[in-house]
Order: sequence, then C-alpha cells, then structure tokens
Amino acid sequence: MATYILLLTLTTEGRAKMAEDADSVLRAESAIRVFGVQTLGLYGVLGPYDFVGIIEAPDNEAAGRFSLQLGARAGVHVVTLPTLPITRLERREPAGGPELETGARSPLPGERSAQGPFRS
Repeated sequence: MATYILLLTLTTEGRAKMAEDADSVLRAESAIRVFGVQTLGLYGVLGPYDFVGIIEAPDNEAAGRFSLQLGARAGVHVVTLPTLPITRLERREPAGGPELETGARSPLPGERSAQGPFRS
C-alpha cells in the first residue's frame, strides 16, 4: 500500500457548498468508495490550500480515481502527491559494489579520491 498526500483548494462551487454545509467536504470524502483506498485523515489548514488529506491506495490509478471523485463531489481542486518513505532514500550500493558504469570506483562520502588532479 502506498501513501498519498492530497492538497485541496475549494472551487467557487465548493465555497458555496461549505457556506450551506460546513461538513460538505468531509461528507463527500466519506461517501467515496474506490477499491483498496482508505482515508487516513482530512485536515483543514491555513495557507495556499484549504485542506490536506492523507490516503492509502494500492496504486496511482486508485489514488487518481479517488482524487477525481473527491474533486467532483466536494467542489475542490486536488493536487495528489505520492509519498516515498524516507528510509527508501538511503544510499544503496548496486550489486557489484560502489563502481561507476565505467568500472571506476566512486569515492564514498568523506573519502578522498586518489584519482584526478587533486590527489592527497
């Protein structure tokens, strides 16, 4: 399951819905059923966006269907951002070790290179 951040901005129609029913966005979000998508939270925020939603979905297509339905039902413009756990950004060495495609060894962080004009 992947996590997605939804940034929501009310449209003119959405603002009119909110004026009549303050829970209209929450009600629209609760009514949407896309297989495999689970809502983790919906928050009102200050700044350039009106709401931030967090969902889990099996893939981009399911997250996109959810976002599309939410935009239509709630009167919001949705920016959908897939997330990447920070642990996936850790440096991982290729199977053959820290070598470049040319076969030259790449220096590790903090290690001085013995190659090039700046030898130590």
